[in-house]
Amino acid sequence: MDRLFFSTLNIDKTMKVGAAVVSCRRGGNTATFDMLNKYFTMCGMPVASSQYWNMVHGGTPEKVLKDEEGMQTMRTLGHNMAFLMKSIQMGKEKLGISKKEKTIFTSFHH
Repeated sequence: MDRLFFSTLNIDKTMKVGAAVVSCRRGGNTATFDMLNKYFTMCGMPVASSQYWNMVHGGTPEKVLKDEEGMQTMRTLGHNMAFLMKSIQMGKEKLGISKKEKTIFTSFHH
């Protein structure tokens, strides 16, 4: 993600919908999920949500498919993400896009 976001600094990601999805065998999901979402928010990207944190459990794809709650969370995420993208597109067509300010970088090391 560092590489992706650093190498695409010249591409405006404002109002592009993002969603982090995490798969773990056991633990570590929440810290990773939190870290991934920060990439979206620092670029002005709306973050799609689900009915719970966007994570599934299982050490293999076959085991992930047995995580019924996780799979339901993924389906809900897909529906919510599609709705959010359609809503943003409709808003752009009816209202336009808000003006983006020039980025201000503050340094407290004078």
